[in-house]
Amino acid sequence: MSQFDQVSVVKEANIYYEGQVTSRTVILGDGSKVTLGIMLPGSYEFGTDSREIMEILSGDLRVLLPGEEDWQEIQGQATFHVPAESKFKLEIRSVTDYCCSYPAE
Repeated sequence: MSQFDQVSVVKEANIYYEGQVTSRTVILGDGSKVTLGIMLPGSYEFGTDSREIMEILSGDLRVLLPGEEDWQEIQGQATFHVPAESKFKLEIRSVTDYCCSYPAE
């Protein structure tokens, strides 16, 4: 899906790592939410409360998912899943555009 129709956007940005990672929350028509954001080059670790689906729209990065020993290389578009109540690491090599969704358990 390349666009979301009939949505509400939360005006206040989600800002992490001194502005190196930012996103905006979009509330979809069914009440679910997604975040749309940009990550600048750097190394980051994020924790999750709920399950997340990270859709990389463009970028050059590596991700280390929970329980994995090997980093996953991503160039361009890709999708990965992160379990609830876990941590994952990212090494961003170029500006990365992403969409994160939070499916019901």
